[in-house]
Amino acid sequence: MLKRLHKIKPLNLLIALLRTLSQSLLILALSSVVFFAPTTYANSTAPANKVDQILKQALANAVADADSFDDKFEAEVWLVDMSARLKRFIKSPEKRLKLLRMVHQEATRADISPELVISVIHVESAFNPYAVSYVGAQGLMQVMPFWKKELGRGDDNLINSATNLRYGCTILKHYLKREKGDWIRALARYNGSLGRTKYPEKVMNFWQKYWFVDHQ
Repeated sequence: MLKRLHKIKPLNLLIALLRTLSQSLLILALSSVVFFAPTTYANSTAPANKVDQILKQALANAVADADSFDDKFEAEVWLVDMSARLKRFIKSPEKRLKLLRMVHQEATRADISPELVISVIHVESAFNPYAVSYVGAQGLMQVMPFWKKELGRGDDNLINSATNLRYGCTILKHYLKREKGDWIRALARYNGSLGRTKYPEKVMNFWQKYWFVDHQ
């Protein structure tokens, strides 16, 4: 299952079917949705015992970057698909579209799978941007606030979805690089549970059950 993460290809068939549709029709398609009640749990990301200086620099670079989302047709197709799946958690089509654009942007910037980022959010906060864990982790990806102090960015609001995703995706990418592509160990580091597999298995199971896209 993990190997499938590295086989991302264009959604050839779906794109061929939708190529003649305008963006306005794609956005209109997002409005035909049904709301289901969300789950109500959220995990926490444990702080590191010692600040990782390489991660600290990666975060500093990330939060300084300007937004650079490239709104390609393939991304629009992805947005339509993911919005239909996300409707059981978020009622408003506009809010779904806004969140998915941010996820796609930040995951693409960090060069990680947007679907897996969504799976992390699903496990961490159940898509509640106001979630706060018992150890103080905040927002969609449950980022620990000590990072703001380390970066000298005390005014950053981790409840803000764009900021939270920027931090979370950067941290996740850092751990993936550190673990040489091993998602189980990277996710365990993200959760502060290295050596245990319960958290990464939960994320991967959610990815497989709810968010996986076969890009072949």
